[in-house]
Amino acid sequence: MKVCGPKYALCGVIISAWGVIQLALMGIFFYCKSVALIEDLPLEGKTFDDVGDFYFKVNKGFQANAVNCWIAAILYVITLGFSGYQFYLNSRSSLSV
Repeated sequence: MKVCGPKYALCGVIISAWGVIQLALMGIFFYCKSVALIEDLPLEGKTFDDVGDFYFKVNKGFQANAVNCWIAAILYVITLGFSGYQFYLNSRSSLSV
């Protein structure tokens, strides 16, 4: 069943492919605890009792952000599959007409 046209489906394929690549890489970089991404951790306004507490919360933030990026990448894979299927249906129906 066609839901969207060929241009919309192609746009969805391109954006979804880029989203999968970007979010998978960001998840890897969060998992590796890249210092460049420390500004994206939810640490604003928190006070820390000692250095061990700071490291614990930073590591917890990196892990949470990595998991969130991977979940979003999986959602983009689903969108990529749907858009690819729609593109296939549109290209198949235009050939048979």
